[in-house]
Amino acid sequence: MKHLTILVPAGENNLSSIVGAYKIFSRANQYRQKRGQQAVFKIDLAGLAAEVDFYGGLFSVKPNTAISTIAQTNLIIIPSLNHNYHQSVKDNGEMITWIREQYTNGAEVASICTGAFLLASSGLLNGKLCSTHWSAADDFRSLFPEVELQADRLITDEHGIYTNGGAYSFLNLMIYLVEKYYDRETAIFCAKVFQIDIDRQSQSAFTIFTGQKHHDDDVVRQAQQYIEENVQEKISAEDLSQQFAVSRRNFDRRFVKATGNTPIEYAQRVKIESAKRTFESTRKTINEVMYEVGYSDIKAFREVFRKITGMSPLAYKERYSKV
Repeated sequence: MKHLTILVPAGENNLSSIVGAYKIFSRANQYRQKRGQQAVFKIDLAGLAAEVDFYGGLFSVKPNTAISTIAQTNLIIIPSLNHNYHQSVKDNGEMITWIREQYTNGAEVASICTGAFLLASSGLLNGKLCSTHWSAADDFRSLFPEVELQADRLITDEHGIYTNGGAYSFLNLMIYLVEKYYDRETAIFCAKVFQIDIDRQSQSAFTIFTGQKHHDDDVVRQAQQYIEENVQEKISAEDLSQQFAVSRRNFDRRFVKATGNTPIEYAQRVKIESAKRTFESTRKTINEVMYEVGYSDIKAFREVFRKITGMSPLAYKERYSKV
């Protein structure tokens, strides 16, 4: 039997991802046993403290063991840290070291949502792909520039390290891991029992683009403001660079460094975010919305919309419009 460690970091972090991970893997074990097979995992909740409080003491978790007692494990699950990730990294140095040592000894590691901050602090994500909650992406990039953040991805899987996007999308990662460690049949069973949309690959449709503003480049910030205030215009990088008296090559380089996007990619994201809000709150047609955000070619609009959201404009409108 393999060993699964679900971590309970010090500090008031996220309870649902701890409980959810425990319930899904426990149910997967039960399903195997009902079929006359051995459970795949012995499951331990492990932490640094004997008890961790959540939501101002309304709930508490009592790990059944300390990480110091676990000499070797096969799979580690790092729960979400909510938005307490800066403090959590400071409070869990011993756990970060333990994660790194266990991975070196052959364990696989999966981080949930902002649990990626704890994982990245171990250095194990350097040079690797990673996802996290879209709202924490800017902070993550600034803290861990050596990690290849893929904020649109729901799940990443690379060299025995798994990460996932935000909030309750961790359920998709749990199903993904159940299929890997158990089998497809068990994964489908758990997906049906817990009513999880199996095989979803993207969190793009859930992303709310707010612009990457955590930088000190005033020229880029002015360019961002111009793009956001002129959604209806067809904006070119050449025009922007001329407007701010910067060479095109230097402007592009600075923009990418500051925001993680080229000027054109940034403008596309701003336009598509505006289109999404209009679809959600009005009865306007796709063509009307397309023109409002500066597109005149329906094919180009559809391609960019699908690239950013993972859905067609029509599918998005049908799913989210309640007008």
